Amino acid sequence: MPRFDFRPVRAAVASTSGALRSSTRHGALLLATCTLSSVLTAQPVTPPTQHPAVREALAMIERDNAWTIDQQVAVCEIPAPPFKETERGVYYANQLRALGVANVRTDSEGNVIGELKGNGPGPTLVLSSHLDTVFPEGTDVKVTREGTLLRGPGIGDDCRGLATTLAVTRAMTASKVPFGGRLLIVATVGEEGPGNLRGVRALFNGPLKDSIDAFISVDGTGIAITNGAVGSARYRFTVKGPGGHSYGAFGMPNPIHAVGRAIAAIGDVQVPREPRTTFNVGIITGGRSVNTISDEASFDLDMRSESWSTLQELDSKVQTLVRNAVAAEMARWPNSRAKLELVIDTIGIRPAGTTSDTTRLVRVASGAADALGLYAPLNASSTDANLPISLGVPAITVDGGGVGRGAHALEESYDDRTDGFKGPQWIMLLVTTFLGLPIM
Repeated sequence: MPRFDFRPVRAAVASTSGALRSSTRHGALLLATCTLSSVLTAQPVTPPTQHPAVREALAMIERDNAWTIDQQVAVCEIPAPPFKETERGVYYANQLRALGVANVRTDSEGNVIGELKGNGPGPTLVLSSHLDTVFPEGTDVKVTREGTLLRGPGIGDDCRGLATTLAVTRAMTASKVPFGGRLLIVATVGEEGPGNLRGVRALFNGPLKDSIDAFISVDGTGIAITNGAVGSARYRFTVKGPGGHSYGAFGMPNPIHAVGRAIAAIGDVQVPREPRTTFNVGIITGGRSVNTISDEASFDLDMRSESWSTLQELDSKVQTLVRNAVAAEMARWPNSRAKLELVIDTIGIRPAGTTSDTTRLVRVASGAADALGLYAPLNASSTDANLPISLGVPAITVDGGGVGRGAHALEESYDDRTDGFKGPQWIMLLVTTFLGLPIM
C-alpha cells in the first residue's frame, strides 16, 4: 500500500513567529503601516490610503478597468489545459516585461516569475495566480461579451486572477508606489486537480524556497480571504483479473463486482461535519461487453478535509475497505483459481492547514478590505496556498472581484458589474500595506 510523508502543519503561533523571524532576517524594517508592537498585540492595520502614489494607483485601476477586462479576455482565449500551459505562460511573461517587471523568466516546471524591487529593506512577498484550467485540449475557449458579462471556460478561474495580478502590477509600477522588500509576480502551472500543485511545489523547492516570507494567491471571483487550506487525497483504485466469458467462465471473481463492493462500502462511511470532511467517487471505468467478465475495472476517489489528521484517518479507512472488498469478491468464489490484483495510483495529495486569523498577513488583508468599504469573510478552500501553509509560510488566497458563476463548467461566466475594479484595488492595497511604505 502506498504511503506518503504527510508534512505536519505548524500551529498558528508558528506562523506568527515566522513573520517575526523574517523581519529580523531582513534587518530593521520601518513600516508606516505596521510596527512590531502591532504584530505582537494583533492590532488592526491601517493601510496607507492617503499616500499620493497609492491614491494614484487606486484611481488608475478604476480609470483603466477596461484594460483589465481586455487582459482577462485575451489571456482566457489562449488554451491552457492541464500540463500544456506554455503558450499562455509566454503571453503572460511578455505582458510582465511590457509593464517593466524585472528578471522575468520561466522556471523548469513552467512557472512564470518576475520581480519588483522595493525602495528599502523588507520581506519577500509572492503575488501569484495560476495559468492552467481544468478543460482538456481542444476545448473552445472563445470568450463572448454581453455588456459587463463575460462567458468562457476559465473566465473566472483563473483568468480573473491573472488579469487582476497584471492590473495590480501595472498600477504599482506606473504610479511608482514605494514599498519595502521585494515583490515576486508569479503565474503558476498545475494548480488544478491533475496538476497536484506542481507549480507551487516547484517554487518552494527551487532557488527561492528560503527567501519567501509570505504568499498571496489570487484565484477566482468575489471578495473573500481564504486562510484555511482544505487538504485532499485523490486515488485511482484498479482491480485486475484474468477475465472470461460471462457464461463459460462463470464462477471466477469479477473485477467490476469487486469495485462495486468497494464503492458501496465507501458510500457507507461516516465522516465528521466538523472539521468538514468529504468524499466522492467521480469516475468509474471498466468492461468490454455485456457478456464478458471484465479483466479490469477502476474508480477515482476524491477525499477532502480541513483537518490533516482527519484526512489521514479517512485515507487509511478507505484503503482498508477497498482491500477488504477485493478479498470479499475472491472469497465469494472459493472454487476458482483466478486471483484479483489491486493497484492503487495516486492522483494527487494536497496538504491541509491554516494561516491564523491573527497573523499579520490576514490582518492586513482584512484591513485593506475595510479601508475600501468591502466585506471580506474568512473561509477555507483548496488552492496554491495549501503548499506554503503546510510549510509554515504565512499564505492566503484572495478573490479578484466581480461575480463569477459556473467555475469548471463550459458555461462559466464573470460579471464585472459596476464595481469589479474594487478587487484589484483591494489586492494592490493589501500588497502595498504588507510590504510597507519606507520612511524616507
